[in-house]
Amino acid sequence: MNQPTTQDVTLEIFRGDDDGGEMVEYTVEVQEGMVVLDAIHAVQAQHAGDLACRWNCKAGKCGSCSGEVNGHPKLMCMDRLDNYEAGETITVRPMKTFPIVKDITCDVSWNFERNAKIQTLQPRADTDWQFTQREADRVQEFRKCIECFLCQNVCHVLRDHDRKEEFIGPRFLVRLASLEMHPVDDADRLEQVKDEFGIGYCNITKCCTEACPEGITITDNAIIPMKERLVDRYYDPVLWLWRKLTGKD
Repeated sequence: MNQPTTQDVTLEIFRGDDDGGEMVEYTVEVQEGMVVLDAIHAVQAQHAGDLACRWNCKAGKCGSCSGEVNGHPKLMCMDRLDNYEAGETITVRPMKTFPIVKDITCDVSWNFERNAKIQTLQPRADTDWQFTQREADRVQEFRKCIECFLCQNVCHVLRDHDRKEEFIGPRFLVRLASLEMHPVDDADRLEQVKDEFGIGYCNITKCCTEACPEGITITDNAIIPMKERLVDRYYDPVLWLWRKLTGKD
């Protein structure tokens, strides 16, 4: 049986916390077929046992090992080392949008605090839970989210402008879309989406869709339809006149 080929890989990894730090270079021996997370584990085993890195499933489904590899948002457990040129130095940094706990581990608790403000599914009182396959398909895509928060990390509203008080971010606009488009949901979250969750800050750059490791079409299938619903309700002149005359939403 042929033995896996080994090679040396050089990584530059951020070491520090939210108050500051530096990039530190490590060279480790890895085998063919390994991923960036394997190289991180090799660094921990061979050079820096105190290097902090969050991970769990190593199968691209828990969303824990999010980071920035050579400047790109990645799940480190799904980023193969053979994606990089032989001899290329691989840089690993924590997600920029969130506070750094230590090294490449971030504090993403803000996301869960915002998630708690979303009204959960409110089934209609008379629902029999029967709906068409087309209605099911419309929201099924959104259920694939693993909450890696890479879409939150690349969103310029959160990353560059730090609008965390005004904008809930693409991950949770996806969750809101899954609820608002659910065939038996009876709640009305549009006013909250407009005012508290700040969907108007999104200017459709589609960077969140590009970053999603699950391939969710965040912008086209979730954010734009939600924006269209808001336009219909609050900015359509005919509906505005109807509400003005009737006093009804």
